[in-house]
Amino acid sequence: MRNTCYSTHQAYEQPAARSALSGKTLLLALFLPIIGHAQTQREVSGKVTDASGTGLPGVTVLATGTSIGASTGADGSFRLQVPATATSLTVSFVGYAKQTVDITGRNTVTIALKDDAQALGDVVVVGYGTARKEDLTGAVSTLSTKDFNKGTFTSPDQLLQGRTSGVQITQNSGQPGGASTIRIRGNSAVTGTGQPLYVVDGVPLDGRSARPGLNTSLGDSPNSNPLNFLNPADIESLTVLKDASATAIYGSRAAYGVVLITTKRGKVGEAKFDFGVSGGFSNIMRRIKVLDASQFREAIGYYGLDPKQLDLGQSNDPLGAILQTGPLQNYNGAVSGGGENGRYRLSLGYLDQKGIVKKTGFQKYSANFVTNAKFLESKRLGVDINITASQTREQLAPITNNGDYRGSLIGQALQWNPTDRLYNDDGTPFVRQGQVINPVAQQQYYNDNSRVTTALASVSPYYKFTDWLEYRALFATNYSTGIRRTSIDQRLNIQDYMNLGYASISTTELQTQQMTHTLNFNKKVTSDLNVNALLGYEYTKFNYSGTNLNGRGPVSSNGTPIGFGTYGLDYTNYLQYSNPSGRQISSFVDPVTELQSFFGRAILNYRDRYLLTATLRADGSTKFGENNKYGYFPSVSAAWDISQEDFLKSKYESLNQLKLRVGYGRTGNQEFPAGSARSQFVFQANNGGLVQTTNANPNLKWQSDEQYNAGIDVAMFNNRLTLTADYFYKRTTDLLYPNIPGFPAAPGGSSVIWQNLNGVIVNKGVELQLGVTAVDNERFGINFNANATFVHNNVTGLPPALIIQTGTLNGQGLSGVLAETIQNGQPLNGFYLPTYNGINPATGTYNDFTPASYVGNPNPTAIAGLSATFRFAKLSLITNFNGVFGNKIYNNTFNSVLNVSQIRAGKNISLSEYQGVKESLANAVTPSTRYLESGNFVKLSNVTLSYALGDLGKVFKGASIYAIGQNLFVITKYRGFDPEVNTNKASGVVPSAGIDYTGYPSARTFTFGVNFSL
Repeated sequence: MRNTCYSTHQAYEQPAARSALSGKTLLLALFLPIIGHAQTQREVSGKVTDASGTGLPGVTVLATGTSIGASTGADGSFRLQVPATATSLTVSFVGYAKQTVDITGRNTVTIALKDDAQALGDVVVVGYGTARKEDLTGAVSTLSTKDFNKGTFTSPDQLLQGRTSGVQITQNSGQPGGASTIRIRGNSAVTGTGQPLYVVDGVPLDGRSARPGLNTSLGDSPNSNPLNFLNPADIESLTVLKDASATAIYGSRAAYGVVLITTKRGKVGEAKFDFGVSGGFSNIMRRIKVLDASQFREAIGYYGLDPKQLDLGQSNDPLGAILQTGPLQNYNGAVSGGGENGRYRLSLGYLDQKGIVKKTGFQKYSANFVTNAKFLESKRLGVDINITASQTREQLAPITNNGDYRGSLIGQALQWNPTDRLYNDDGTPFVRQGQVINPVAQQQYYNDNSRVTTALASVSPYYKFTDWLEYRALFATNYSTGIRRTSIDQRLNIQDYMNLGYASISTTELQTQQMTHTLNFNKKVTSDLNVNALLGYEYTKFNYSGTNLNGRGPVSSNGTPIGFGTYGLDYTNYLQYSNPSGRQISSFVDPVTELQSFFGRAILNYRDRYLLTATLRADGSTKFGENNKYGYFPSVSAAWDISQEDFLKSKYESLNQLKLRVGYGRTGNQEFPAGSARSQFVFQANNGGLVQTTNANPNLKWQSDEQYNAGIDVAMFNNRLTLTADYFYKRTTDLLYPNIPGFPAAPGGSSVIWQNLNGVIVNKGVELQLGVTAVDNERFGINFNANATFVHNNVTGLPPALIIQTGTLNGQGLSGVLAETIQNGQPLNGFYLPTYNGINPATGTYNDFTPASYVGNPNPTAIAGLSATFRFAKLSLITNFNGVFGNKIYNNTFNSVLNVSQIRAGKNISLSEYQGVKESLANAVTPSTRYLESGNFVKLSNVTLSYALGDLGKVFKGASIYAIGQNLFVITKYRGFDPEVNTNKASGVVPSAGIDYTGYPSARTFTFGVNFSL
């Protein structure tokens, strides 16, 4: 029994023990992975801030390559359990660049994110999208706000001057708001302006200003800058696409380069108010040396003239009488902020800059609103909205490009006898009867005011199908309207208007409408290959129209002038009182131009060292002839980043980048008048009859540009030394030109027919860009940036008998004189003049002139820029120099206005020519190399001294104060106001280059300001 019972007990106990053992084993088996997991994890904590050190809430922090992550708290702090094998964190936040941070051997990190603007060093805006800087294969230069020129500017193109290689910017006029001439890699414009295409936040601009032209007999006024509607304070970055491999994505509008303008966006965070205020003044930078009163009296005797006729007893400074110290004030405020699903920025600006010539100035009221919103739970649907509105007002002086003495206020001031009076005893301007015009009277009795209102609006919805595939649309309109009121008082002794007066009202409308659709693909398709591809369609429509009403004062029944009178009102306010028989009404409308485009681009990156980019655009334009409606513009470029190769990485640790680039592309130019390929008619101004102005040409097509580029990018010592060098070869063919000899005249007497002219313009050269960070620590910093461009320009292949003339000279004795030619074997717009061989000292007459020939190049062969930044603690000093070399300037002012023969008529003359060999006053006003001068110069264009005050109490954040000087001095042998000059002296549609004619003088400007945030 016992044994049995024992056995039975044993039989019972053994399964129970086995069951308990099994339970423990199972429990242990369940907890072992957890224990093991705990043993393979570690904790990492830290804080994520913006550039100023402020904590950022809601930032996503992930262990790289996993889904393990966390979000930062209200102060930007985070705590995260990561795998023990994790070596980095990936940090991302809307409005900031994604960043990867090394955590090897670290449990605590502080991460400062770069916002979109700061990230521009890593991501570059290119046509219809962005690309990583390391993926670029073309010649592209990008400047952000820290790189811009500092000072008071009316348009954003001035932010670029002297700051990047291959780009020459010349201010055409010292008038505030005046246009600039921008040349990217040389001059190749036989017709048109030769200006680059500007693209603002994806919207290509028309390139024209809506300010109406001048409708008087005084000549044409200098153009207004078409970028004036933009506030430079709203600009985040400027990207210059220089070679065809970068610009071909814009096809038939990209022959002269492309400038991409990106405006500022809101940043995630609490609402922030940024404010800047500045004030200052301007005065003339440099004066032309003419005789003062005592020298004039001396010259009267020197030339044997009658002092009773010419010495009028006073001592005046006529130029100084029309000049002033022009005050300026500038205010900019912006509110920005938002959350991860919606950001916004609203800015307002006001600029009031008086010119250095009295009764001139520029005012701008501007506003910009940008918002970026995301929708749906996935946040894949979004929309970007951008609205820019502005109104600019210009008060203009009678300073014309091509007028005679009547339209040249500066010429009148230079010529006015300094011994003659300027004012009557009662303080009114003195008016001397005859053809000599008192500049003070001209200034007071002439009124010219324009107002241009512009709105640029775009809506861009998008949908991200995946992280690597996005569809985006863009719907945009750019509308601008201008009105200009001009009047000339009847008291002024201008023959056409004396005792009558004149009034004119002109209006223009300019509108561009755009629709763009793009599909972007950006994915790492294998572990070694990344593909960034784009497909797009675009439709653009251009409209331009205008009207003018002008008239002179009434006359009596017997023809005696009555004039507008002196009622205290501007004549444009009662233009209905004008003489009906002399009243003129005119209007115009350009044929509507439509442009339809298909385009694509692919950027292939293999192992971050082998890069290939290819683009293709097809443009169909109503500007082209019936047989050439579409043009095709391909490009291809490649790069090899040798610094990524193992054989260099291991040997040269100080080498950050060594990239070789090559590229080829073809672009076009359709910058010719709308409707030029068709038969066109206009209504005559007086009788309403029809006159044909152009013949149809069904074969007319775009002007073609082919460009080859080879470049190298080097970065060393943790990017403290950078060098970019490019060689370019640009070949322009199918030149657009009207009136080719041998074609029949159109009905009605017109012989204008636009053709693609045989001929080749070659621009080739080298660009160099160097950056050096000599010292960079918390206390002290020294940085240098230098650039240089060397360009050779030449024309070949024109029909042997064809010589295109341009460069119109103006002034007494110069009617019909053209100083420049476009012909084989010479640079574009080469000066073609008789050679001056001096004066016979015995007789004072000219030695014989050598017959006219090519005598000089108006296009610089070298341009350069240098900037230096010195920082000590919170104090910084920035200096910018720019220079131009190898070009000639024709001094039309000295030729026609200040030649010594003028003293016979009691007019002032040049001091330099008076001090030379005594010249016969009977010498003719002969255009020649006597007035062809060196255009070489070096200018200290900008000096900025600033002090970072930092936070002031709990209200004012990031405050700084600054003082800026612009155009401080220029080193040159040129005798005019400024060698940086390009008066528009076109002959018909053929532009000129390098001619100076009594232009608005350049100003030296001083600005003092403060910036802060709330």
